[in-house]
Amino acid sequence: MIILTGGAGFIGSCMLASLNAAGREDVLVVDSLGTGSKWKNLVDRSFIGIVSKQEFRDMMAVGDVDDDVEAIIHLGACSSTTETDADYLYDNNYRYSVDVAEFAAEVGARFIYASSAATYGDGLRGYADTSTDLRPLNMYGYSKHLFDQWVRNHGYDASCVGLKFFNVFGPNEYHKGAMASMVSKAVTQIAETGSVTLFSSTDQRFGDGGQMRDFIYVKDVCDVMMKLLDRHDVNGVLNLGTGVARSWNDLMLAVFAAMDRTPQISYIDMPDGLAKQYQNYTQADMSTLQAAMPDVAFGSLEETVADYVRGYLLKDWPYL
Repeated sequence: MIILTGGAGFIGSCMLASLNAAGREDVLVVDSLGTGSKWKNLVDRSFIGIVSKQEFRDMMAVGDVDDDVEAIIHLGACSSTTETDADYLYDNNYRYSVDVAEFAAEVGARFIYASSAATYGDGLRGYADTSTDLRPLNMYGYSKHLFDQWVRNHGYDASCVGLKFFNVFGPNEYHKGAMASMVSKAVTQIAETGSVTLFSSTDQRFGDGGQMRDFIYVKDVCDVMMKLLDRHDVNGVLNLGTGVARSWNDLMLAVFAAMDRTPQISYIDMPDGLAKQYQNYTQADMSTLQAAMPDVAFGSLEETVADYVRGYLLKDWPYL
């Protein structure tokens, strides 16, 4: 059996699709469906059942989990970079993750978890996954950094994998609202107005829309995690991006091309609160993962945006 926390969420439900495609239906989903549309991410999926985070915590505490847990893929977390409840983030992203990691070790399960590029803060200290001297810009990034530190300090990095996800986009992110990728938001804006709006730059190093991110397609992320399930020799806290930084303008041009529309981009001032914690440039140093898994490859920004837009966002049923 595989336990998949956050299994109804964006990356989690896409990972469930990858597991199903590989013939794995013995998956216990840990998540809360709430009152929104997140349940749609599971419509075409197969799994054992769904339990809440608190139910899973209770199950772990009393040992009420099947003995045949092969792997725990821990993707469940609050992923909002603007969340200000530090106590909530500390419990949900750090303490809960510690509980899951210790349980995985107890039952001898392969443990793969989601970290974040938000741990790198403004990037002035670089983007090497071997670096531990980091200064996140928000509490979300700090909560992820705390758990990465715990993993290393307790020696779990020798037997598990933490993945510092960079800017992931793709199908099944629609329930995320303001935290959904700009690809999803742009398609809606372009369909309604014919144009798209980006934040102007607050950094003299970059022109408007020239701020750069390492954008990675969710299908590529899931392909890597599927490989890691069987690669018990690959462990540690590792970056997962493409290793190539592209601008927001590049991203929007790819969206317009996928929609067969003439590009029309305008810019608005960035809110002061966001500007103080905004990453103007991210690019994953992929040398660690590439050395361990040289066969890993990623689609180009233009290819993956086209797959997402044409294969999902412009369809009546946009779910993977």
